[in-house]
Amino acid sequence: MNDPHRSTPSGRTRARGLGLAVEGTPGPWNAITDVPGVAVGYTTLIEGCGPLVVGKGPVRTGVTAILPRPVEEVQTPVFAGFHSFNGNGELTGTHYIAEAGKFALPVTLTNTHSCGLARDATIRWAVRHFSGRFDEDFALPVAAETYDGFLNDINGFHLREEHVFAAIDGAVAGPVEEGSVGGGTGMKCFGFKAGSGTASRLVTHGGQGYTVGAFVQANFGARGDMTVLGHRIGGAFDDLPMRRETPEKDLSSIIAVLATDAPFLPHQLRRIAQRATVGVARMGGFGRHGSGDIFLAFSTANRAIMGGADAALLAATWVPDEQIDPFFEAAAQAVEEAILNAIVANADMEGRDGNFVPAIPHERLRKVVGVAG
Repeated sequence: MNDPHRSTPSGRTRARGLGLAVEGTPGPWNAITDVPGVAVGYTTLIEGCGPLVVGKGPVRTGVTAILPRPVEEVQTPVFAGFHSFNGNGELTGTHYIAEAGKFALPVTLTNTHSCGLARDATIRWAVRHFSGRFDEDFALPVAAETYDGFLNDINGFHLREEHVFAAIDGAVAGPVEEGSVGGGTGMKCFGFKAGSGTASRLVTHGGQGYTVGAFVQANFGARGDMTVLGHRIGGAFDDLPMRRETPEKDLSSIIAVLATDAPFLPHQLRRIAQRATVGVARMGGFGRHGSGDIFLAFSTANRAIMGGADAALLAATWVPDEQIDPFFEAAAQAVEEAILNAIVANADMEGRDGNFVPAIPHERLRKVVGVAG
């Protein structure tokens, strides 16, 4: 079996497989699925090559589903918070999260022009899956997007509701595939092929162990900004330009989803979501005008109180604000490593009109960061 810290289930090298280890202690899978009950599923759509024919391709897209609870419990809400570092993007359900501090149902990540479809398909999936047992008179699921139009026929609307159903139904715990999969299929980061990435950190609090897991859909940053483990390295790859260089307005975006089994209240989860900004900054991102840098955090704890509308009073546990710093640090570390994994666990990709995004060369990356072979 592959060492899940060093390679993905398909055998793609992760950052730690190159000796690039962000600070902190990862969980067994070094993935968001280290948080008990959390699962990830993908549908990946890759078809065709050559000139763009809108509605026919080439297709380089997909959808990612993140289940905050096991599938039969996914109607049970989780406490949540969100943060918009730069709001040129979409994360549905945020008004309700701001108002009530919670959400339910799977989270989906896809391309910009399929975000609404993914949201609506999630409701349709719940109505069908729970057939007569769907608890909500209305539902406001979370769906998020980043732009893949440099490689993908984004105006061809190739994602369909059955692809969303398949991603949700295929969601599993354990090691998570990374790179050009799911919603991350057509994404790029710092001028290199990127997309889906994940990582986790273990935190001890009050004598008990907890996990903070991160999942990113990374699609941001100019190459010259790229920073790895404190080294500004983008200039070392100037000889690897993309064919038909991307206009600056397309240097966007990143969605980060943070999960934890530690008990927090919604205002605290908003603060944890904010710390994803630190992970982005450590990689060299600074929130360009055209970037949608939007972050979600949720806790699977306090399950017994959620949805308790029949009770006169409810009770919750939470980590005191004054003791939250180790979780802030874990969130920043996990997001930083998830972005790095999204870049490292990848391959060259050519898409519409011959547009090409290279994978980052592993050995050169090791050399410029100063990691021994």
